[in-house]
Amino acid sequence: MGDQLKSSLLPDDIEEEDDSNEWITTFADLCMLLLVFFILLYSMSEIDAKKFDATFQSVTKAITGKLDKIATSRVSREEAGAILNQVVTRREIIKAQRKVFEDVKYLQTTKGVEGIMSAKFEDGKIIIKLPSDVLFKPGDVTLSPKGRAAISALKDFFISHADQYINIKGYTDDTNPGAGSRLKDNWEISSLRAVNVLRYLMKIGIKPNRLTATGLGEMDPLVPNNSVRNRQRNRRVEFILDKMMTGP
Repeated sequence: MGDQLKSSLLPDDIEEEDDSNEWITTFADLCMLLLVFFILLYSMSEIDAKKFDATFQSVTKAITGKLDKIATSRVSREEAGAILNQVVTRREIIKAQRKVFEDVKYLQTTKGVEGIMSAKFEDGKIIIKLPSDVLFKPGDVTLSPKGRAAISALKDFFISHADQYINIKGYTDDTNPGAGSRLKDNWEISSLRAVNVLRYLMKIGIKPNRLTATGLGEMDPLVPNNSVRNRQRNRRVEFILDKMMTGP
């Protein structure tokens, strides 16, 4: 009977011992999730890079060799490292773009765009806006002399910042072309205007591999199209500057 009692208890004892080790995996998951959370906090803060690197190395050293099951957790060390690299790269890009944006502020005082050019910095990208009414005659898609002068005023800035992609976006208001117009709709107007700006930039020396053109018609208005003034604001050409990623 003693042997039977022993054999009946033995599986439970073994199962209990196995269960007692499962906390390691859960603990490993928790450690990695906390580390990723720490990385996300880092991405939204201003931290000394050397101090952060030392801290990260200390955390890595502390958990290495102690949690062998961490490699099988939902977030591995390799994945955490990849996330960290992405965050650091993104921060470096934003920091570099902020410096470029300082030059954009000076550009706004340049003759040819002074008083008509506006700009903003958004999520690491620089957005420069010029009114379509300055660049084109009403209902036309060919750059006017005043428009060519305004685009030429951007030339030196674009050349001096050769690490920037330039996506040219054309926008219209919600008024469709008149019945006698050779242009079908606002999509065609915005697209041709963006392409003609691109072609003129190439003509004055901007490399074509930096340029793209997009026509968005009446999409994404700045303000509701409910007045003459608002429609005028919505008719615009934007230059979206995005830093080129270079290889290692």
